[in-house]
Amino acid sequence: MVDLLGLDTLLAELVLGLGLALLAGNGFALIQARRGTRPDSAAGDLRRGRVWFLMVVGLLMALWGGFSLLARG
Repeated sequence: MVDLLGLDTLLAELVLGLGLALLAGNGFALIQARRGTRPDSAAGDLRRGRVWFLMVVGLLMALWGGFSLLARG
């Protein structure tokens, strides 16, 4: 039976998108910090431990969402 709104697929897509956004955003912040540039409104230093942790969380979320979509297909 096909779900009318496809909420199970939508949830997997949201997890995949959020995971990729976490991975890309924190990766970009890490690259910019290595180049020595930072936003004008930034207060304090970059917390590299937090960036790496959030990148790992984003990778796990992206893998979970991607495998969930592949399992449904």
